[in-house]
Amino acid sequence: MMELSTMKAGFSSLEVAESLLQHWKHDEGTLIFWRASSNFVCAFERKGIRFFLRFSFEDENTLEQIKEELDFMEYLKKNNFPCVSPILSLNNNFIETVKTSDGGYFGVVFSAASGTHLDEEEDLLDSQLEQWGRSLATLHNLSMNYEIKNKKRKSWQDTLLFIKNVLNHHPLEDEAKKEYHTISHWLHSLLVSKNTYGLIHYDFQLDNLFYDAKDVTFEIIDFDDSMYHWFAQDVVTALTDELESEQPASKKRINAFLKGYRTKKELSEEDIDLFPMFLRFSKLYQFARLLRSMESSTGEDDPAWLGNLRGKLISKVDEIRKYFRE
Repeated sequence: MMELSTMKAGFSSLEVAESLLQHWKHDEGTLIFWRASSNFVCAFERKGIRFFLRFSFEDENTLEQIKEELDFMEYLKKNNFPCVSPILSLNNNFIETVKTSDGGYFGVVFSAASGTHLDEEEDLLDSQLEQWGRSLATLHNLSMNYEIKNKKRKSWQDTLLFIKNVLNHHPLEDEAKKEYHTISHWLHSLLVSKNTYGLIHYDFQLDNLFYDAKDVTFEIIDFDDSMYHWFAQDVVTALTDELESEQPASKKRINAFLKGYRTKKELSEEDIDLFPMFLRFSKLYQFARLLRSMESSTGEDDPAWLGNLRGKLISKVDEIRKYFRE
């Protein structure tokens, strides 16, 4: 989640998006806002075909991190893993930059994913759940063999440092700080091996997957949160909603996902025993990101949509605080 002050400024006009889009071929008048979360996304067309422009403020991301993300996606594509492709600009770059009075923005254009979204609220077929698991296991198998000389993509250690820095700005968050020390100590005690650790997606939930019913495959988007971590963390992040649910159907969905995953990659019972702690890491990271997003925003002169969003974020933060106390 980006800072709300950045989101407010970005939604005030399409000026930044329009400036970035000049670096790619496009049909005039087709640019529209799509969404904003950890970055901004706009849709546009070129010769009637939809593409997506993603851009982020320099305080939210770095050129180096984006490059590492795109390099990993290129590696996956070369190994026939279905994910969207970045599009070269007119300058033959995958990343373009514009400067404003507030600072710089980094932009990337992606092809649109093929297929359709599956609704988590609906009953998914076992075959779809199993393919979801197989798809993540396939990504992990490729990650195991992804070798680069200088690993610059962020890791769980960087994420812990981010969490620590955020909590230092919030001296009254005692439960969160206690949770941070518990999770940090636990993660540092885990063994790292090629079979259990590598570059993960970290947001392999259904809203980032597009389903092709004909081929029974998923095409993946949004590697922006990818980091070096244990593969079991990726499974937990994908299944967070199911793991937190007490509905009987959730257990069935988890089992179908894991069945599919295990057709492609080993996942031991010892790995599954780690799920609760990895879920706690996810909660702590989410908590820190939400706190940071509201730090620089006073709430004054906010449009109605931003006020509503702030209210939802505050409610979520309070919910996680209760989770820490349990």
